[in-house]
Amino acid sequence: MSEFVPGNRISLLRTGSEYFPALEAAIDGARLQIHLETYIFEADETGRAIAAALSRAAARGVVTHVLIDGFGSKNLDPEVIDDMRAAGVRLLKFRPEISPWTFKRQRLRRLHRKLVVIDGELAFVGGINVIDDMHTPGHVPPRFDYAVKIEGPLLADIHAAATTLWRYVSWTQLRRQDGPAHAVPVQTAPRGNQRAAFVIRDNLRHRTDIESAYLAAIASARSEIVIACAYFFPGRTFRRALIDAASRGVRVVLLLQGRVEYLLLHYASRALYLHFLNAGVEILEYRRSFLHAKVAVIDNRWATVGSSNIDPMSLLLAREANVLIDDAVFARELRLSLNEAIEAGAQPVLRTRWERQSHTLPMRIMTWFCYGLVRFLTGWSSYGRAREYQ
Repeated sequence: MSEFVPGNRISLLRTGSEYFPALEAAIDGARLQIHLETYIFEADETGRAIAAALSRAAARGVVTHVLIDGFGSKNLDPEVIDDMRAAGVRLLKFRPEISPWTFKRQRLRRLHRKLVVIDGELAFVGGINVIDDMHTPGHVPPRFDYAVKIEGPLLADIHAAATTLWRYVSWTQLRRQDGPAHAVPVQTAPRGNQRAAFVIRDNLRHRTDIESAYLAAIASARSEIVIACAYFFPGRTFRRALIDAASRGVRVVLLLQGRVEYLLLHYASRALYLHFLNAGVEILEYRRSFLHAKVAVIDNRWATVGSSNIDPMSLLLAREANVLIDDAVFARELRLSLNEAIEAGAQPVLRTRWERQSHTLPMRIMTWFCYGLVRFLTGWSSYGRAREYQ
């Protein structure tokens, strides 16, 4: 797992309204090289604006790499792809084989991380896909999500991760002409005073790095743990860590998705509610719009922002990327933002009310059926630590 390095300047970006203008401006200012990775690249107003910025960069000679997931971006308009490639953008799909008739476990190992590195000088990491987060039919926009803008020594790790994955995908698809044309010097001079670490999850050397970072921070918590997570279905070790923290007097708050987006995981996670509530863990459901965040704040000092949910897909299968920040100022800013979201759109799950609700026959059937199915699918699709979800 990556070590914390000092000297960084890290800015919190709330939702796409702050992220996309900053991203487009950075792309338009690029001089040498761009690496962009995303799970979803949508051909909506936002996606086309970012695609146009990438095309402008490539047309003026910036070596521009775009890596999208074959499943998450399967609906991207081919015309958008053709236009970018015509402008000189080097675009590849991660695991493009998505046939529903191909029953291979590898199909579930998706590129879920969202990161951008520009000129080896600045980077963006977070949970925001290239999609218009103001388009949330039936709900108050925008999607609730975060990213961070990073400058400083941490760029070395982020740039290395982006170039390594591009090289790997390029070679596995026999597209050697799409490899980096030249090395770009990474600017690692101090730009601020924040300590941070970059952690990834893959299926080789970094299978447990993100979860291990969470567990270490939870184990050292003394006053408060606040986790906001779109898809929450932790394994036994993670559940035990949260319950142990609550038992030693730490306030543990889970801000979870209140809207039904993926029915199976929605109800499977609710099978765990009473277990947490009985242990003193507070659960709030965000209902104003779709919660897509994957962040945490511990003791108003340690924070993380990234792409990794706390569920089997993120912790056992997908490629993910998170930034860990050890800085009281940043942590308080993120904690304040979470508190504002809670006040504006979250509802507490009360133990006595949930106990009555969860014991109704329809709810019991739905939650435990979904829980059992998720456990089965976890065991079928993964390896090694799948027993954690039993």
